[in-house]
Order: sequence, then C-alpha cells, then structure tokens
Amino acid sequence: MKEVTLSVEGMSCNHCVNSVEGALKNAGMTGTVDLAAGTVKVEYDETKTTVEQIKEVIEEQGYDVV
Repeated sequence: MKEVTLSVEGMSCNHCVNSVEGALKNAGMTGTVDLAAGTVKVEYDETKTTVEQIKEVIEEQGYDVV
C-alpha cells in the first residue's frame, strides 16, 4: 500500500468530509480528511490506481485538488 497527502480546496464541513471519504471508499481506497489543514491523506494500492485517479475521484465531488 502506498500513501499520498493531497491539498484540497473547498471543504468546510462534515458533509464535505463524508462526501470525499465515501467516494474514495467506493473507489477502493482509504481516505482521511483533515478540514483544518485542507488535506486528504489517501492509502491506495499502486497496482490498481494512480494519483491522477485519486484526484479525479475527489474532483468529481466538487472540490479542487491543488
């Protein structure tokens, strides 16, 4: 398993946390949102997904990965 921490803009509440973490879980990844820091830490299987795919999952929820 690999881990990456991404800076994400637009998250401000528990709904945002649930939206991002739920979407990552549905895509087979484990994500942890830190609202105060504006980051998402994601654990993923590098043989099954890429960082670009992780960014797409987050952006599909309406947030900007910077």
